Amino acid sequence: MVPTFEQTPASAIYDVLIVGAGPAGVGCAAALKDCGIDNIALLDRRGVGAAFEAWPAQMRMISPSFHSNPFGQVDLNAITPHTSPADYLHTEHPTGPEYSRYLNAVAEFYQLEVKTGIEVKGVEKADDSLTLITESANLHARHVIWAGGEFFFPRIDIRGSDFCIHNSSVVDWSEIPGVEHAVIGGFESGIDAAVHLARQGKTVHLLSRGEPWHQNSPDPSRALSPFTTDRLKDVLLNASGTVRFYKNADIVEVKKVGEDYVLIDGENEPFEISTPPILATGFRGGLGPVASWFIDENGHTSFTEEADESPNLANLFYSGPLLQHRQSIFCFIYKFRARFGIIARTIAERLGHEWTEPLKQWKEHGFMIDDLSCCEDCTCAVEPDEEASPAEVEDYATAIK
Repeated sequence: MVPTFEQTPASAIYDVLIVGAGPAGVGCAAALKDCGIDNIALLDRRGVGAAFEAWPAQMRMISPSFHSNPFGQVDLNAITPHTSPADYLHTEHPTGPEYSRYLNAVAEFYQLEVKTGIEVKGVEKADDSLTLITESANLHARHVIWAGGEFFFPRIDIRGSDFCIHNSSVVDWSEIPGVEHAVIGGFESGIDAAVHLARQGKTVHLLSRGEPWHQNSPDPSRALSPFTTDRLKDVLLNASGTVRFYKNADIVEVKKVGEDYVLIDGENEPFEISTPPILATGFRGGLGPVASWFIDENGHTSFTEEADESPNLANLFYSGPLLQHRQSIFCFIYKFRARFGIIARTIAERLGHEWTEPLKQWKEHGFMIDDLSCCEDCTCAVEPDEEASPAEVEDYATAIK
């Protein structure tokens, strides 16, 4: 019988504790298990895949799933080299709850110990281990992997954000009242909100500091995904609602004036709307209470290139969308999973476990990328088609007149 949190002796030392039971946490745990490291546990406030369970009903994975594993091309949304969400779920762009089912299936397959209802307040150095500070009791481990996600920590830096709705709090876009809406933020989550509202017959004003819908980059972390661009084109051509685009809109404050909401730009005239503005402003980094351990001498968030380890606290690792090295941004699942094997290899070596053969498939299928020059030049041989533009845009300064 697996001991519950209450039954675990306070003096017990785990080989590895993983904070977060999303794709990063479950993926790292699977790699460690393949190395024969069994004295591990995952800690999560809510449970495996909880962030995906909280997605709006219409939201989908923007990276496509396809069961091409037998031919050496792992499903982009897979977190191990021998599983496939496409094969398990029979869908190409899973919903949040569907993807959560996949994560739970992987956790069950690996018989992972997951402790729920635990919020880690910090990590401290002990004599021969690390101590995780929690509200109930402290836990001890020789190694800690911080795999906390971002979805439950929305970025709401705009003054007057209490008058707004962050896109992460929406349960179902069809239940949002009103016929006209302002969406602040023009990247993936902003376009996602605009698409679903327009499909409901709404008029959407999309206000963005830049114009991501026209951004061309060989790195999908810096430009809209093809899936999002395709949906945007479809909405512009076929939806009963409309989307109006406003570039150069740096909204810094929202005020409630009577029954209306006034969006204040740093330089331009205010924009008025009769419904609560929707914030699609992203999320804060998932390092939370351990952020200070990952600050380098120049004050920047930093991870060791050798193993995504804290530069200040040995045996504290990070896996997740905040990961960056040189010019490489690992924000999507198929990106940061490329380092699961690196972390597992490092911990296995320190614990004296053999890893070469156990992690062979992980290495062969791109889960152990250690060449960080891999994306310093991602330009394809054929230049992007500049005419393939999803939308005409309006400049905020002129559109409001």
